[in-house]
Amino acid sequence: MDNDVFNTTDPLAGKRILLGVSGSIAAYKSPDIVRALRAAGAEVRVVLSAAAAEFVAPLTLQAVSGQPVRTALFAAAEEAAMDHIRLARWADACLLAPITAHGLARLAQGLADDLISTIVLATRAPVFLAPAMNVQMWEHPATRRNCAALRTDGVHFLGPESGSLACGEEGEGRMLAPERIVAELRLALAEKTLPGMRVLITAGPTWEALDPARGISNRASGKQGFAIAQAFAEAGAVVTLVAGPGHEPTPPGITRQDVVSAEEMQAACLQAMENGVEVFIANAAVADHRPAQRSSQKMDKGSLPNPLPLTENPDIVAAMARHPRRPRWVIAFAAQTHDHLEQAAAKARAKGVDMIIVNAIGDGRTGMGASTNHLRMLYAGQMTDLGSGDKLTLARRLVHTLTPLLQHTPPSSRETSESP
Repeated sequence: MDNDVFNTTDPLAGKRILLGVSGSIAAYKSPDIVRALRAAGAEVRVVLSAAAAEFVAPLTLQAVSGQPVRTALFAAAEEAAMDHIRLARWADACLLAPITAHGLARLAQGLADDLISTIVLATRAPVFLAPAMNVQMWEHPATRRNCAALRTDGVHFLGPESGSLACGEEGEGRMLAPERIVAELRLALAEKTLPGMRVLITAGPTWEALDPARGISNRASGKQGFAIAQAFAEAGAVVTLVAGPGHEPTPPGITRQDVVSAEEMQAACLQAMENGVEVFIANAAVADHRPAQRSSQKMDKGSLPNPLPLTENPDIVAAMARHPRRPRWVIAFAAQTHDHLEQAAAKARAKGVDMIIVNAIGDGRTGMGASTNHLRMLYAGQMTDLGSGDKLTLARRLVHTLTPLLQHTPPSSRETSESP
């Protein structure tokens, strides 16, 4: 196995991020941004405006970044070495979070009268802005003009979002949460190895209702499918995620469609095919059966049929594999408790898929409902062990491994699903 598979890391690892903090009450969130960036493996240096220092202390940001914090353009010691140019060249990305309406106006006009604006004007790195201000300030025609000019200049906006503002009003103008800012930055800076590839992914369980209170489901959380969607989006793919019931947050850069039952999931997948799908990854744990009848009202315990009549659900994977507009690649997951490889290979042959990913379940520590997994890939008569780890790390390993394969149309399903 190629050892490079195990070298896949967070796309922010090793990146040099220059964080500019402006004078908004949202500046109190900037230490959390620094912590999240450093946790992802990025190196962070902070530039603080004079107004921002009224909201968050330079010493706080120095402590969390591990680097001295710059606050003044005309600091004699630093500027003797033209430090503002050195910082501008050092950065892989400049993130201004928060940036105020005044800061937007300064950048739109190309002014360079403080350290932050000087660095932005001098850098060749991409610039990301996370605005924070009152809703009326955000909606003011002058602010809209400034934003339009900055977008034309190639600046990237992260937010703002709607919600409760510090002034007590409601509306658009709240800075994105630190974890969302970091997620958007990660997506933007990741290497795009699969640009524009159209990928459809299913994730989570299905819920097959017996009545409004009862139904048939399973322990799947959707974590692995959501992680795969994130990894494909990071690689530049156009990702549609069809998700069963769950509580996983939507990664940035994907289109999500929520469904409940297996029939709804199949309908959503077939609808997505109308827009063209190159790769279909069936990670969802679809219930094999549903109650033969569904009541619109909760049934009394005594009135529940025993045994419960069941009807077989549609086989979504087989339907996609046999569709007239079949994706070039159909990849299924197999959750197994025993005879893992043999069972998975048989499943691949029966359903006509090009590849199958095996994950062991049953011990309660990995697989369904857990945060970790162990994946093995069966393809072209060979088994590739992707190892164990958290589900996002495994998703990135999987996409990294699949990338050279997905550039080509696979051999026949029969050839690719042979047991090793």
